[in-house]
Amino acid sequence: MPNLKKMKNGLVALGLLASCVLPMAAWAHGGASVDTDQCRVQIGPHLVHFTAYQPQLTGTTEYCNSIPELGQSTIVFDYEGKALRNMTVEFEITKEPEGTRVFYAPPSTHSNGTFNSNINFTEAGKYRVHITLVNEGQKVDEHIALNVGSGQSGVPTSTIVVVLTLLVAGGYITYLSNAKFKGVVDNLLSKKNEA
Repeated sequence: MPNLKKMKNGLVALGLLASCVLPMAAWAHGGASVDTDQCRVQIGPHLVHFTAYQPQLTGTTEYCNSIPELGQSTIVFDYEGKALRNMTVEFEITKEPEGTRVFYAPPSTHSNGTFNSNINFTEAGKYRVHITLVNEGQKVDEHIALNVGSGQSGVPTSTIVVVLTLLVAGGYITYLSNAKFKGVVDNLLSKKNEA
């Protein structure tokens, strides 16, 4: 029976680890650190965070380089730092490789540090997001490749992690509180140890 006790302790440790660590990773921005965040764009010395949402399809799931479905999408540009709030910024999205403009926001300032708009993507394919800073007569331009309509929305990873964590925690609580279930699990574990 010592192996059974070790397995129970292992299950407890796994349950605690899953309930503590996994949700933190799931709720972190895309699971990426700030340094590897693909939603960030460096424009000269400044950073802009580009995010797209499809609230009617996937709620608050954030997309950076790939929007899974066609249709209404909300695009958001967040300035990282206050310097951009005083600069003129121009946003454009073009369909590639033709370069056909599908969205344009003329040069303007955004004192709150955020710009957002809705776009109805009607054609799948490759797009390019153009961000241009205009400061004291100088222009600095940066681009983000964007794939739209790849159909890979599926279930967000964060949802899968949260559901699995809840299932592990629920199973462990059931194991501790239900003698019949505990007996079945213990019986299965002891048979496995005998084999």
